[in-house]
Amino acid sequence: MRKIMITMAALAMIVPTLAQAMSVAEFLTKTDALKAKGVLALGSSDIGLLRDDIAKASDAYRTGLAAEVAAGRKPSSCPPPKGTAKVTSDDIIAAFRAIPAAKRARTSTKAAFAAFMTKRYPCTA
Repeated sequence: MRKIMITMAALAMIVPTLAQAMSVAEFLTKTDALKAKGVLALGSSDIGLLRDDIAKASDAYRTGLAAEVAAGRKPSSCPPPKGTAKVTSDDIIAAFRAIPAAKRARTSTKAAFAAFMTKRYPCTA
């Protein structure tokens, strides 16, 4: 019985990390809903959800770059060190809105964020 409880607890901790990034369409829908609320949006849990989604996309992007370098390939982009990039939420939202509406539902925020950073920080050498 104890083994089953430990296994279930471990699975409960793993499952949330397996969740996929939301689509760009979902992200923009939540963003628009928050903007419509104005100041009242400050109390919404969606702010944290969107922030966490972008943080996960950023981490995945940097992990991908590290994997490219570790494999001996030229990185797909050359961003400044983590925490020093001058990227605002407005920059990200504008990049997501630039994705054609027909593709937004099929594009994850993870893929869209990586494309945004690749375009914004190309390697110069």
